[in-house]
Amino acid sequence: MALSAGVTGGAGAGAAGAYVPPPGASWRARLAYRAMRMAGWSVHFNGTLPAPRGVIIAYPHTSNWDFFIGLGAIWTLELPIRWAGKETLFSGWFGRIAGPLLRHWGGRPVFRHHPTGMVGQLANTMHAEPWFWLALSPEGTRRRLEHWRSGFYHLALRAQVPVGIAYFDFPRREVGICGFVELTGDVETDMASIAQYYAGRQGRDPALASPIQLAPGAGKPG
Repeated sequence: MALSAGVTGGAGAGAAGAYVPPPGASWRARLAYRAMRMAGWSVHFNGTLPAPRGVIIAYPHTSNWDFFIGLGAIWTLELPIRWAGKETLFSGWFGRIAGPLLRHWGGRPVFRHHPTGMVGQLANTMHAEPWFWLALSPEGTRRRLEHWRSGFYHLALRAQVPVGIAYFDFPRREVGICGFVELTGDVETDMASIAQYYAGRQGRDPALASPIQLAPGAGKPG
């Protein structure tokens, strides 16, 4: 089921609904906003997150630039979005040096051999914190695949949280969150609800965008 984003009183709107940090925004938000504007990009999201926890999917992911554009948008919006990384980023010599910074930027380690699996592990981590929105790419790669990976779908169902629809649109130089979907467990219905939000959105290399669908049987539990 699709959900619209409720409008907040604190967020400012510029031309064509572009987000503008409100008075009192942090220096990082103001700096990120200016950097995005200088690069020709606008950030679009003037609503509230509909719950304290959820999954945000970012599509289409066709370029290395997506990471930096997405990070700039998160900093502009001042949303403490989390992201998952393999445990080696947070352990060993590299983890001792970079781990604290990665955690400060929202990184959370995922252990491959955890007894509950990655989905169960992330669901438990999500509910262990009072506020936890996890951003990820449903494609999982910049290469074109014939379907999305189903991890985000299983996680949202297991944790019983909404899915936020984040997008990159290179022709319009826009990045943002345009809606939310409550999954029903009916894969075809849910994916159709998600796909409607991405109509007309294009990544840097449209030929690398994967079709908005899960592999046959991928949405079923177990």
